[in-house]
Amino acid sequence: MGIEAIGFVYEAKGLAQVGSLGPTLEESACKYCTACVEVCPTGALMDKAVRPGKEAEDLVPCKEACPAHMDVPSYLRLIAAGKRDEANAVIREKVPFPGILGRVCIHPREEKCRRGEVNEPIAICALKRFAADGEQGLWKRNTRIEGNTGKKVAVVGSGPAGLTAAFYLRKKGHAVTVFEARSKAGGMMRYGIPGYRLPDDLLDKEISDILALGVEFRPNQALGKNFTIEQLRGQGYDAVFLGLGAQLSRRIPLEGADSPGVLWGVDFLSRVAEGEKIRLKDRVIVIGGGNVAVDLALTAMRCGARDVTMVCLESREQMPAHEWEIEGALAEGVKLIPSWGPHKVIRDNGRVTGMEIIHCVSVFDDQCVFNPRFDETKKTIEGDQVILAIGQASDLSFLGTGSAIAAKRGVIVVDEATLETGMSGVYAGGDIAAAPSAIIHAIAAGRKAASSIDKALGGTGDIEEVLLETGAPSQYLGRDEGFAAWARVKVPELDLKVRHLEFQEVSLGYGDGEAVAEAKRCLQCDLRLYMECNPSPPEKRLAFKKENIQQVSEVEGVFQLYDADQNVLAIKGTVNLRKELLIALEDYEKASWFDFEEDKMYSKRESELIQKYLQEHGKMPGGSRQFF
Repeated sequence: MGIEAIGFVYEAKGLAQVGSLGPTLEESACKYCTACVEVCPTGALMDKAVRPGKEAEDLVPCKEACPAHMDVPSYLRLIAAGKRDEANAVIREKVPFPGILGRVCIHPREEKCRRGEVNEPIAICALKRFAADGEQGLWKRNTRIEGNTGKKVAVVGSGPAGLTAAFYLRKKGHAVTVFEARSKAGGMMRYGIPGYRLPDDLLDKEISDILALGVEFRPNQALGKNFTIEQLRGQGYDAVFLGLGAQLSRRIPLEGADSPGVLWGVDFLSRVAEGEKIRLKDRVIVIGGGNVAVDLALTAMRCGARDVTMVCLESREQMPAHEWEIEGALAEGVKLIPSWGPHKVIRDNGRVTGMEIIHCVSVFDDQCVFNPRFDETKKTIEGDQVILAIGQASDLSFLGTGSAIAAKRGVIVVDEATLETGMSGVYAGGDIAAAPSAIIHAIAAGRKAASSIDKALGGTGDIEEVLLETGAPSQYLGRDEGFAAWARVKVPELDLKVRHLEFQEVSLGYGDGEAVAEAKRCLQCDLRLYMECNPSPPEKRLAFKKENIQQVSEVEGVFQLYDADQNVLAIKGTVNLRKELLIALEDYEKASWFDFEEDKMYSKRESELIQKYLQEHGKMPGGSRQFF
């Protein structure tokens, strides 16, 4: 592979061994791809992190952690090679919103990135944005729409789940109509994520790519108000997908919450997104510790608040908001009061003057169920306005009574495998069928629903496509001095001094050189999947040492002993593998390797192995010495 981190090294006595050429792997310029484990001919190198039968997911955890299973190593390699548009095509194979995800994804892949075990994980999300922002249309040239099937599908809700389902169903040749209660498509991507994180022009562009496939869009059409599911079925729609999301603010009984100076989180964000010019008072208190609460705090600053304080039940370590979101808010001047909850809004002649808060002892009970406990400690913080961000909920009023579509704990009940509801031909996914989560989860639900609906309408259910033929990657990595110490490249951001002036995007994204440098930090863990393992010794053959024997279970089975040249010395069946191997460790000085099989019929298996050895070698294992 051209790394030259390991090779023959010599001990003080002149004995040659294979090891790192420098004092440490870092100083040897090791790239931590673990390919050496895959091809080691002796079995001396082992990867304990890889489970039998789980090689692909354990070797490439970034791909496995992604709900849409994007091929992260492939698009990182392409970026590192300066092939930005090609990288975007690979991402587009799995998701219709690469630019959006590149800005607001929750980074599940980065949390699993193996580079993080060396120093810092790869900036996978920021690199996805880099690829998407450099699109030149390659993916469009390679995409395809199958012939018309004559089937019609209604998608209710134009959030990430609904638009994703529409995108893939249209590609399968179905006529798709998207119904949206608001005037513009996007759902909570548009009305719940502030513009400083997700600009409208990007949202419009990626949504237009979907509609351009021939998806019909009908705005200002609310389910339960302008139409019903029964009416859709009566109009000839063969299937219906419900992707309405969670666009309501969850409410709690709180003294003073009905005051004019109290706002509810999602409602406030929606009003700002719709272009309403809201001017907040100087001192704003935000109640909540999640990502929405962080968005509200920073949006409040951009709407005129000079002093913003977040109050949350959770301790600083338990806050559900992502760490980078919290750090960003603190950097902009937001104050944080963790482990306190709202007790009542303080008013003076109807005007909000502050909030009485109560100390939270614990957020979850012994069964890890949300069940906050408080002591008697209370204190008052001053403020002119309060914004409550204590969760989101779906509007299920369209179901009515006696509906075949069931709901439980505020979400629609669906078949986990197909996402079909209790009403035949009606499917649901995203936040309306699960606890509010991230856009990538909604996209994954939209993909699953599209596959299920296509299959139900007579298709194959296969929505996979290849937009770029990449082939097997090169095994040559080359040597890079100091590779282990290469630091994560920081994404450029808007200066703190001007962030509150308007809703200009805070993250500015990578430039070409920065993106290439960051992509080159990838360990390319997936290369092992393209390598053929050395067939000798077998995977089970281990060095005949006490520490390896201690890992063997005390069960029935058969073991074989080998000398340094892999010649069989003994074959033995036993009722206790570990015990008998420890005895053999004392008796067989020439034994260097062993393997074993767990087998309750160990006598039979022992006989089979001995007979096989006799047929191949014409003598008993170990020559004249018998070990049975």
